[in-house]
Amino acid sequence: MAGSTGFLTTHVLDTARGVPAAGIRVTLHRLTGMGRDWLAEMVTNDDGRTESPILPEESFAPGSYELEFDVGQYLNRLEIETGNPRFLDIVPIRFGISDADVHYHVPLLVSPYGYATYRGS
Repeated sequence: MAGSTGFLTTHVLDTARGVPAAGIRVTLHRLTGMGRDWLAEMVTNDDGRTESPILPEESFAPGSYELEFDVGQYLNRLEIETGNPRFLDIVPIRFGISDADVHYHVPLLVSPYGYATYRGS
């Protein structure tokens, strides 16, 4: 249902340091019966947010999606060691969008050894 009024946003908070997580690559895929379709890739700004909705109104539609957050690259840049191989690297979040006219917000709260998410507003 392209052309709806809904949209998807995200942000990343570094809960270990108590700050927004800047510079994290975020990739969005739509999940299909045959796999995944790449939709967008953005990098979080100094506020831990993408500069615009990662799935804007004109592309927004109900369905199953996956956000991937490149947490490993972020931790490398901060020189935070978590072992070899790293405990967290790419963090995937799979979720569903059922209403084409609602703002969906899917944030990531991350530390070197754990993460959480929720449906925000």
